[in-house]
Amino acid sequence: MELGLSGKKAVVTGATKGIGRAIAEELAREGADVAICARHDDELVAAGDAIRALGRTVHAQVTDVTDAQQVKDFIARSAVSLGGIDILVNNAGAARPGTFETLTDEDWKIDLDVKLFSMVRCTREVLPHMRARGGGRIININAILGRSPDPALFATSVNRAACISLSKTLAIELGPDNILVNSVNIGSVLTPNWDNIRRRRAPGIPAEDFFARAAEGIPVKRFGRPDEVAGIVAFLAGDRASYITGASIDVAGGAGGHI
Repeated sequence: MELGLSGKKAVVTGATKGIGRAIAEELAREGADVAICARHDDELVAAGDAIRALGRTVHAQVTDVTDAQQVKDFIARSAVSLGGIDILVNNAGAARPGTFETLTDEDWKIDLDVKLFSMVRCTREVLPHMRARGGGRIININAILGRSPDPALFATSVNRAACISLSKTLAIELGPDNILVNSVNIGSVLTPNWDNIRRRRAPGIPAEDFFARAAEGIPVKRFGRPDEVAGIVAFLAGDRASYITGASIDVAGGAGGHI
């Protein structure tokens, strides 16, 4: 299926590994030029080389998405390097463990800053570039925690709910500009972050056993793959999704108790 991404200009945050990298590479395979950012230069080099190997232009820049000036600089340089911006994928962020009574004010600020406010910062900066090109696509990578909260990930659950609301409200405001905004809510997707979770929760259990047990609560009885998230993102970024905005789409193998 032709998605209509050939020649499009995409920005992906948190794009050096896991879901972000899979998204960046999928967009490149579909013909888009891609700008990527992350906090570590060595990982950026490897990710950038992988995209170039697909025959696409890539702009890779070390950026801390919690720093408004760094975000402003990254988006401005990306627009120049790529020749515009059509697509933004807000992927940066990670889950922060803690129950309500264990979390400090600083914990709350860190969680909100790296996810919700990074979306706000990046979106703010790309809007002039998208309007100049007659529209665009914004896809916010979120989590089913925003609709099925987990008290053990209290701040993250609240944060992800706010991100869903941000996506919907932006969709309403930006619709007249032909800028479509959607939220992709992931469940348990096998990324390097899950290795950290395993080591923290069950250091004495072999990885194969840990993931098998963890998958028992997922209706399809397995973890997702980053490429399965990347596929829906590429669809939402393309011409085939031209009447989809304000949607909140779960990619979670049926997990989550919400309707």
